[in-house]
Amino acid sequence: MKISNETKVGVLTISALTVLILGFNFLKGKDIFKKRKKIYAVFNDLGSLSKSNEVKINGYVIGNVYALDVKDKDMSGIVATINLTQEVNIPVDSKALISTPLVGASYIVIEKGSSRKFLKPGDTLTTRVDVGILDDVKAQLTPTLTKVRNSLDTLNTVLDNVNKVLNAGNRNNIEQTLANLNKASNALNALLDNQTGALSKTLNNVQDISESLKSNTEDIKATIGNAKKASEKLAALEIQPAIDNLNNTINQFKSVLARLEKKDGTLGALLNDKSLYNNLKNVTLSLEILLDDLRTHPKRYVNLSIFGRKDKGGALTSPLPKDTTK
Repeated sequence: MKISNETKVGVLTISALTVLILGFNFLKGKDIFKKRKKIYAVFNDLGSLSKSNEVKINGYVIGNVYALDVKDKDMSGIVATINLTQEVNIPVDSKALISTPLVGASYIVIEKGSSRKFLKPGDTLTTRVDVGILDDVKAQLTPTLTKVRNSLDTLNTVLDNVNKVLNAGNRNNIEQTLANLNKASNALNALLDNQTGALSKTLNNVQDISESLKSNTEDIKATIGNAKKASEKLAALEIQPAIDNLNNTINQFKSVLARLEKKDGTLGALLNDKSLYNNLKNVTLSLEILLDDLRTHPKRYVNLSIFGRKDKGGALTSPLPKDTTK
């Protein structure tokens, strides 16, 4: 029997497609020649989960996601069909969750329960929401981002107020103030200079004085000791009796002055009686005339033969000028 070329091409095409389908399913982990158990899990949100993603227990792959279908028209849930590739016992109280790693595809994790009863093909797993790393980071970053936004709004308000305050006049004042601060800083640096600063010179002078005092410590101690001895001697003196004697002397002197002011006594009369003064003055004048006359005419008062005859000249009536008397 002769086979036509068209039949050969058709057989080859079908064979190639069969091999292609079998290879594709083999690469996806499906074995079409082996009967698989299927269980189900209903999720409210799949996230990035898709068909053919892995299903793990304790990190070990036991199957894959065979299909994803909506539960109803209201989208109250999404049913994930799990194709088990390994013969494992899954307790009925186990829970399924979707894990989303930082790198790689999402997968379903089955957390084993403690029941001694196991799931059968066609049973449905209880599910829960997994708070992954990204969700945790997002939950922690959300309040921080909110605060950052609020801070940025406040910063914008502050910058607006600063722009209003920093008008042309105020900017000039600030520039002048900064210039003054710069001058003050330079002056302070000059003052605090280790070599030429006034403060350094003052400290050097103080150091010299301190060293001088230190070298003259013995002299200072001796001076203080002498002052202490003089103070002790002065304290030992009986000053109060001397003060009492001085007070008595002053009182007596006051009594004498009071008696001089009175006209009853001799000294009081001399000090206060004008007529007595005039009489004493006249007596003094007469005594002066008498003495001058005695020097001028001695023979009138002493009559001796050795002088010759008696001087009969006229008597003086007033004192002689002292520069003409012999």
